[in-house]
Amino acid sequence: MVIDFLDESAPADQRADICIVGAGAAGIAMAHAFVGTPLRVCLVESGGYGGEERNQALYEGHSIGSPAFDPLNSRMRVFGGSCNLWGGGCMPLSAMDLGPRDWVPHSGWPLSPAELAPYYQRARAFCGLQAHALDGDRFLTPPQRPPVPFAGTLVNQIFVRSPVLFGQAYRAQLERAANLTVLLHANLLELEPAPDGASVRHARIGSLAGRRGTVRARHYVLACGGIENSRLLLLSDSLLPQGLGNRHDLVGRYFMDHPSGKLGTLHANAVERLARPYDRQLGKGTAPPFPEIALSEQTQRAHRLLSGRVHPFAVEGPVPPGLRALRGLRAAMRPRPTDENGDLEARLCAAMRSEAPPEAGPAQAGESLGKLALQVGMGAGDVVRAFGRKLADQPVVRTSHVELVGYFEQAPNPASRVCLGEERDALGQRKVRIDWRLTELDRHTYRASASLFGNELARACGGRFEPEPWLAGDDMPARVRGTAHHLGTTRMADDPRQGVVDRHCRVHGVDNLHVAGSSVFPTGGWAFPTFTIVALSLRLADRLQAMCVA
Repeated sequence: MVIDFLDESAPADQRADICIVGAGAAGIAMAHAFVGTPLRVCLVESGGYGGEERNQALYEGHSIGSPAFDPLNSRMRVFGGSCNLWGGGCMPLSAMDLGPRDWVPHSGWPLSPAELAPYYQRARAFCGLQAHALDGDRFLTPPQRPPVPFAGTLVNQIFVRSPVLFGQAYRAQLERAANLTVLLHANLLELEPAPDGASVRHARIGSLAGRRGTVRARHYVLACGGIENSRLLLLSDSLLPQGLGNRHDLVGRYFMDHPSGKLGTLHANAVERLARPYDRQLGKGTAPPFPEIALSEQTQRAHRLLSGRVHPFAVEGPVPPGLRALRGLRAAMRPRPTDENGDLEARLCAAMRSEAPPEAGPAQAGESLGKLALQVGMGAGDVVRAFGRKLADQPVVRTSHVELVGYFEQAPNPASRVCLGEERDALGQRKVRIDWRLTELDRHTYRASASLFGNELARACGGRFEPEPWLAGDDMPARVRGTAHHLGTTRMADDPRQGVVDRHCRVHGVDNLHVAGSSVFPTGGWAFPTFTIVALSLRLADRLQAMCVA
């Protein structure tokens, strides 16, 4: 059943066994796991089925750290969450990612690879990856183009691109489920605890139209993403001024992302063949596998580095006039979004896209169709030659050079954090203030990795690596940005003095409150986080079902 909380005729108060707040990857995975069970589940979502500017504005906040961070455009407040715009990358964390490393402060999960393994297997089906066998932390399906071989400094790691957008794929099942209530346009205002603070009594919810209500449940799950989970705990301060689960001042700390930045340029005659196997536009099938170039575990240990990968983006040389006109014609004929939802999603997609190759060639969408069509006809030879190159599995335009863009694990850092600011949103809630900070280990990883990646790939193609100037000295600011992978703000630990939730994702000291999503990650590796988010959410669903039927 679906209830739009904006509908005044719908009941304002709900009762359930389990209340899940947030219908992104984590919330939908959990709700789907309860379909057909005896348990009543209420899935509370702030947005609707499409993007809306007024809902999105509730994600506004401030950045006070370095590098700067955009809390508004790095996530999406809608049914399906930010995964409405995700690239589909799925890959498990490795045993090394999960374990303690003596050169990485605050590293180590309380979970072993064996504890996560069965849930990674179940996550395959949820993410539409049944055709790809998973052995431990490795997908076994070979990539469709053989990657560049490496001797030991670097490795090719395989990930699989999921075809599933969770909000679309599972919407009908959730709507039809007799034991589920999906509550749209309902914002969590506060989790109100019992007088002793040891449990949640009810959840206060509200709409942007001013409607208010409650959800009363046996168990509550925050599944609102790496930033909002911590914000909602901090906002639940009517009884405890520091917020729920924050006895040791850990809520919001250890905020991480996967910083990315251009590391340098490769120049070589054979550079085109180096980049081709890693081109994600060439994947075939509904869930294609791709290789990524990563630091080997031996290299990480030897150089005391964080985990990282590099993607080689082939940059086109001069585009022949006929082909340039054809591209302009196609762009001019492509329909553009005209409604609010389309414009919002286009803006967020552009802001969150971290895998885009550099732009090449001037945009021609503004030219007249007739003029462009004439230019295509005059340059027919260019188009034919480009088509021939495509048939030969070559880039349609010869590659000028390759740009290496790095994507890195971030060191856990208690000074990197999500706080509450003084400014308030349309619901009267305090907005977030993001203090995103890097450590010397992060900067050491960028400098050393650029050299390791660049020199090894230069040897592979018989070329030359030119590093970016910002990597030259210790005093240069890191030229990196986030990739919308928000991690760590309610980190998992057995000791409540080291983390916000325990190994079962239950908030320390609050019996019936749990957290799902990447905010519980103690470390993030370089792997795309969604696959692990789904696995942990399925594990938590099993835990809650066992608790409720006991």
